[in-house]
Amino acid sequence: MRGLLHVLIGGLLAWEVLATAHLPLLPEAFRWPLAIALGLFGIWAIWIAGRMWTRVAALVVFLALGAVWASIEPTLDKPWRPEVAVMPRVQIDGDIVRITGFRNFDYRSEDDFTVRHEEREYRLSKLQSVDFYLSYWHVGPVGHTFVSFNFENQPPVAISIETRPQVGEGFDPLASLFRHFELIYVVGDERDLVRVRTNHRKEEVFLYRTRLSAEAARNLFLVYSRRINQLAVKPEFYHLLSNSCTINIVRYANKIGRVGGWDIRLILNGWSDRYLYSTEVIDTSRPFDELREASNINAAAQAAGQAPDFSSRIRAGLPAPAAAP
Repeated sequence: MRGLLHVLIGGLLAWEVLATAHLPLLPEAFRWPLAIALGLFGIWAIWIAGRMWTRVAALVVFLALGAVWASIEPTLDKPWRPEVAVMPRVQIDGDIVRITGFRNFDYRSEDDFTVRHEEREYRLSKLQSVDFYLSYWHVGPVGHTFVSFNFENQPPVAISIETRPQVGEGFDPLASLFRHFELIYVVGDERDLVRVRTNHRKEEVFLYRTRLSAEAARNLFLVYSRRINQLAVKPEFYHLLSNSCTINIVRYANKIGRVGGWDIRLILNGWSDRYLYSTEVIDTSRPFDELREASNINAAAQAAGQAPDFSSRIRAGLPAPAAAP
């Protein structure tokens, strides 16, 4: 028990150091020096001096930092990067779906693009299916996942759950654990959300057709729509382990009747396609490695470029599972 107590204290001290190092209320130049100083003070107070008053002092410092950290609230008002500057909204009136803040950037390179947000209209009854994307900065156990909703006779609606960085910021997985990034659901055209990854960032991108029925796809779209509208009014923080891309996809799948428990591949989402294969959400008529190879769309996306039929061309020849019963 004594050993476990020391492990717990060590974990709390590590959290104190990392929380201080990513505390947005402090100037960036002071964060890590103060974090290291607090860490050294904690070690001295708890294990070296080991007196009651030094341990109480360390506890007071920890509680004070916790109170400051808990007081940090998400906001809609920051100098956002242009890719995430506009919060989308979805208005559903009977069968009519109107999306504002629909992103359709024209990219010339990763950092050179024409900003374009549009208003688009769809019919919910024309929503037929859902596709699943898995994109890697480096192929491994961690990646980025997002979905596309396929409508009859219209381009798909891609929705990507992401951080909302400010100008000059990039994604930092460690910082995302400490109330550093707000959350955004980017809604846009695949020639934007997919092509920027395959053609400009040179990420490895895999596209899987799912077995979800049209009814399930429509229910999932409604769940996404409610969350998109909520975030446009009441912001939230992105959190890598509890409020991120794959975690929320699974959360919304649960709302429409997903059956299944927790799986480590939902955290290590670079393996999420293997999870979908094991649950038969995607095609299982061939070995997984063969399916995965056939689902890589980089070559097709790079060949399609800015073609109006980009979405059709990246899907040509993709393995498709049998329809849901």
